[in-house]
Amino acid sequence: QGGRETNQVSDDYRYQDGNYEGYVPNDGYYHGGDEPAHEEDAQSDVTEGHDEDDEVYEGEYQGIPHPDDIKAKQKKRAPAADDDYRDHADLMAERMEDEEQLAHQYENIIEECGHGRFQWTLFFVLGLALMADGVEVFVVGFVLPSAEKDMCLSSSNKGMLGLIVYLGMMVGAVVLGGLADKLGRKQCLIISLAINAAFAFLSSFVQGYGFFLFCRLISGLGIGGSLPIVFAYFSEFLSREKRGEHLSWLCMFWMIGGIFASAMAWSIIPHYGWGFSMGTKYHFHSWRVFVLVCSLPCIASLVALKFMPESPRFLLEIGKHDEAWMILKQVHDTNMRAKGEPERVFTVSYIKTPKQVDEFIEIQSSTGTWYQRWLVRFSTTFKQVWDNVLYCLTAQYRMNTLILAVVWFTMALSYYGLIVWFPDMIRYLQEEAYESRVKIFEEEEVSHFTFNFTLENQIHRNGEYKNDKFIGMKFKEVRFEDSLFEDCYFEDVTSSETFFENCTIMSSVFYNTDLYEHKFINCRLINNTFLKQKEGCHLDFEEDNDFLIYLVSFLGSLSVLPGNIISALLMDKIGRIKMIGGSMLISAVCCFFLFFGNSESAMIGWQCLFCGASIAAWNALDVITVELYPTDKRATAFGILNGLCKFGAILGNSIFASFVGITKVVPILLASSALVGGGLLALRLPETRDQVLM
Repeated sequence: QGGRETNQVSDDYRYQDGNYEGYVPNDGYYHGGDEPAHEEDAQSDVTEGHDEDDEVYEGEYQGIPHPDDIKAKQKKRAPAADDDYRDHADLMAERMEDEEQLAHQYENIIEECGHGRFQWTLFFVLGLALMADGVEVFVVGFVLPSAEKDMCLSSSNKGMLGLIVYLGMMVGAVVLGGLADKLGRKQCLIISLAINAAFAFLSSFVQGYGFFLFCRLISGLGIGGSLPIVFAYFSEFLSREKRGEHLSWLCMFWMIGGIFASAMAWSIIPHYGWGFSMGTKYHFHSWRVFVLVCSLPCIASLVALKFMPESPRFLLEIGKHDEAWMILKQVHDTNMRAKGEPERVFTVSYIKTPKQVDEFIEIQSSTGTWYQRWLVRFSTTFKQVWDNVLYCLTAQYRMNTLILAVVWFTMALSYYGLIVWFPDMIRYLQEEAYESRVKIFEEEEVSHFTFNFTLENQIHRNGEYKNDKFIGMKFKEVRFEDSLFEDCYFEDVTSSETFFENCTIMSSVFYNTDLYEHKFINCRLINNTFLKQKEGCHLDFEEDNDFLIYLVSFLGSLSVLPGNIISALLMDKIGRIKMIGGSMLISAVCCFFLFFGNSESAMIGWQCLFCGASIAAWNALDVITVELYPTDKRATAFGILNGLCKFGAILGNSIFASFVGITKVVPILLASSALVGGGLLALRLPETRDQVLM
């Protein structure tokens, strides 16, 4: 009776699609429908252990089974027994067929669920995660000038701090992207965001350079893993008609992250008083407050993600039919209630699930020690992830993977190289203008005078200073050359880019100053006294060009808004391939105009034009990478390609920065050549706008 009721419900709610009704039930899966009823004479009258509801209690006598029951049980066990002896290739072929059927059926189910409140809620939750990725790219660049002084960073240390985030992102994209195809989108995204939030928060409090570097590395690893998961996760709730457009809208949050970071840096970092000190060793300056604030989008996304479900497409891929059905029903009901149609019924009763061929190894808690169990789980998961990586290079996907790898790399090399090169060039132009205003003093003689004001951008040559006092003053960009200091008194002096060259300093006292030994170049120091020198580094001056650097980044982020809107509206109309090729070729043309950027305003203008033209290629790359790979390989492939992208960013930053102040020809030609080559190669990729999500 219970079986007949179940079949009746199944028939009432069976999905109405002629293409997927009544699969041949030879694959060992439940398909619903009527089963042959037992004849009445097949019921044993002597069977005991049954209650009124026909339930059987374990351990009670159940009578002698009827021969027909034995035959039925043997038939049910036959498909499972046959699987043990079938070739692995046959099982994989059957799984591929199941996946193709599932892809078309899932597309129809998503269309029935509609696009509404649920997708928009998930859109903003995942958008916050993408916003955190955008913030992470800008954080180190904004804090570097202040952190340089606060932690006494050398040039090599500054370079390492600028690249360490990209290194973490590269590793995180590959590792966490691969795990997302095995452990689930939601679970891995939560892990990714939790790592980023924890170590970004911790990095704002640590004082030492080494620990700060480590925290930013792990923080980058976390946020790097979020990017491939976000796009794979969101795409699996979108229908074919909505996928290109709404994935492009999602990319806008990266722009919002850049705007947020620029605005916060502009409003927080210049206020050096926004902090506190604990003794003489621990200082919490305003740039650390900025680092703290920049972790807020990640924390907000992490909290909101707890209320979102797992991807049903992923659950179907691993055989969890019931959980996937419940989530799809939740999506359907949420959207229908928002549309004012709560009476509409979710008509799907059965969804095709692919044959499971993976071998999972599990050790019971009573077997072995805890580390043996974890070692087996780790090695098994690692093997599965590695198999997914190799699968992306099989004959079916090899050419697409290699072309995408080249396009991702060339795009990253030129884009990330130039967005670092632009601020460096602007800073170089500012320094040139600053040096042109230097004041030079020759053979001045000053005696019995008290200096208690700031000296800035000056050169003093062949001067004599006798019985002078330098008290509570600041030197900024000051050089003393071939000068004499005799019986002078220096107290509470701070200096920045200040040096004494070929000077003679006699019988002078230095009390509470930061005039260290390395600032005296080829000098004669005779009978001098150094007392209570300042320890560590100090934030001495508010840079006048801070405002312009923040403004440049703000405008660069804002300039991608038109490109985002255009790419979202046209993504499904002109296709992904034309969008990538056209955007990269237009960006290459913009690079050539950089030859005419000889002023700060011109560089800012060309930067905005370049960023606005290139964003469409980024959006189309994200979309086509999601669509070219099947569900169980999607996050892995995206992670590999995004990791390669971050490697290109590291090379671009290093190469382009080395030519600042030397020549503009090499960076411009390198960027434009990479964009042209990548754009032309992208035209060989298959168009994916009309295909279902495999």
